[in-house]
Amino acid sequence: MDTYDDVLKEAVKLARPSRTPWILLVLAVVAGCGAAFWLLQRLDRARSDFAASQSQLVDARTQLDRARTERAELDQRVEKMESEKADLLALKNDLSRDVQAREEELAKLKGTYDELQEKMKAEIAKGDVRLSQSGGRIKVDLVDQILFDVGDASISKRGEEVLGRVGGVLSRYEDKQIQVSGHTDDSPISKRLEERYPTNWELSAARAINVVRFLQDGAKIPGRRLVAAAHSQYEPISTNANPSGRQRNRRIEILLTPALEPTPSKVAAAGKPTGKPAPAKGPAKAPAKKASAKKH
Repeated sequence: MDTYDDVLKEAVKLARPSRTPWILLVLAVVAGCGAAFWLLQRLDRARSDFAASQSQLVDARTQLDRARTERAELDQRVEKMESEKADLLALKNDLSRDVQAREEELAKLKGTYDELQEKMKAEIAKGDVRLSQSGGRIKVDLVDQILFDVGDASISKRGEEVLGRVGGVLSRYEDKQIQVSGHTDDSPISKRLEERYPTNWELSAARAINVVRFLQDGAKIPGRRLVAAAHSQYEPISTNANPSGRQRNRRIEILLTPALEPTPSKVAAAGKPTGKPAPAKGPAKAPAKKASAKKH
């Protein structure tokens, strides 16, 4: 049988509260705090990652906009380069055609020069005629003595024969303008001729005009292709200090040059329907001009 002390000890044990629930509560609180701390850390990290993602997104959009701008600029540059390429190609084709036309023109001029040289070889051998070719032009210098009598502007019989040969060659080239220039030396007009030709201006002009009229009437060269000019004594090609030099300066210069406008015959031909592609435009023709004296 239990004693009173034993009963009392057992009653004290039963009356004392258990520590286990408190321990469990503390452990639960600690665990909850730990979980909350961990969750806060995860939230902060998620916020940081989100902010970084937003910054990267803004950077990506900025780069995309820059790339689009650069692409648009590149497209414009490519388009411009393509246009320039097409222009250069067209220019190249034009230059090729021009070079070909130039070569054909030079070959034609060479043929004209050779033909004039053949027809005038006797006068060239004597020094009465000089031929030169430069820059798409042919120049024929004829001393006055083979065309005119001394101190006269009327063409002599010999002059008509010489000009007939020259005009026969020049008349076949419809795309050329022919300028006839009269030149004298610096000798004053003689008393005998002063009434008709007061100065060398009148004499050089009259000779140029008479040659132009002969080429139109005798050689049948259209007047629209002819120009008369007078230079008097002011464009010498030699000295006036001796007779041979003065003889060279007294001359008629015939210059064959490209014309400026198309002749009416070619214009009319271009307007006719032929059923064929339109030909390329040839050298232009000069407008009709009246003979005039040109002073310096």
